[in-house]
Amino acid sequence: MFGLGIPELILILVIALVIFGPKKLPEISKALGKSIKEFRNSTSDITETAKTIKDVSDVAKKLK
Repeated sequence: MFGLGIPELILILVIALVIFGPKKLPEISKALGKSIKEFRNSTSDITETAKTIKDVSDVAKKLK
């Protein structure tokens, strides 16, 4: 997805463990997951809105 392979992901996980510690890591992971989900939902909504606006614009042009 972001051009990261397994070695990079393992390195990121190890760095996160060192910085935040094992007790805080699950909370941070959960919050990050929720944020990514919200971002995807927002981009999906924006795409749908843009398509709807384009469709309405096309219909308006045909009516003129």
